[in-house]
Amino acid sequence: MNVLLVHAHPEPGSLNGALRDFSIKRLQDAGHHVQLSDLYAMNWKAVLDANDSTAPPAGTRFDPSLDSGRAFANGTQTADITGEQDKLRWADAVILQFPLWWYSMPAILKGWVDRVYAHGFAYGVGEHSDHHWGDRFGEGTMAGKRAMLVVTAGGWASHYSPRGINGPIDDILFPIQHGILYYPGFDVLPPHVIYRTGRIDQDGFARACAALGQRLDTLATTAPLPFRRQNGGAYDIPALTLRPELAPGRHGFAIHLDQA
Repeated sequence: MNVLLVHAHPEPGSLNGALRDFSIKRLQDAGHHVQLSDLYAMNWKAVLDANDSTAPPAGTRFDPSLDSGRAFANGTQTADITGEQDKLRWADAVILQFPLWWYSMPAILKGWVDRVYAHGFAYGVGEHSDHHWGDRFGEGTMAGKRAMLVVTAGGWASHYSPRGINGPIDDILFPIQHGILYYPGFDVLPPHVIYRTGRIDQDGFARACAALGQRLDTLATTAPLPFRRQNGGAYDIPALTLRPELAPGRHGFAIHLDQA
């Protein structure tokens, strides 16, 4: 497989840096082709603005969606954006690796999404009608590709359990997995989360690598999370609400998983 690893940690000598290096070697040893987007090493520009077009229209206010779509359609995106889009087209699988900072991804990785996911590339595609509301949530540009999160967290696993103080890890990661990955069509694999990172010693690192290695070895075969397809009949269109007979009486993120 062609695997794109998008890495977001500012310290090359960190645990995240060591896990990045381990992942690349493990994947290459298994015969996969790997490209790395090390965002801090690339000095990635995180802010979406008018400078993302090499030919912004004169005399108009900046419209993030409209202008990104125009730049994508006209071939006037900056080279860094086009380069990352090319990597996404090339990839069969994408791994986003990052530390969990304030219940989300680092700002530089969010900025990668903001700028690379241009209108017409990752969203705003497909017909809108009474039975099909765009190619998204199971359809879209990334359909047929796989994606997985590799996340490090300082807290204990119990802190992110169903009754943990931080909230369930699946709920915390839902906006990323469902909203950033599933939205443009990725098959999203269960996340791989490494807890208590500040307490990992040499033996703990060996165990962490062994567990991560197992996930990398099964990157092509692990069953994805069973998110419901938007246009598959589970949602009323155009309201985009789950049909009342599905998960009756329940609310929250979990209802968007087909757990029948």
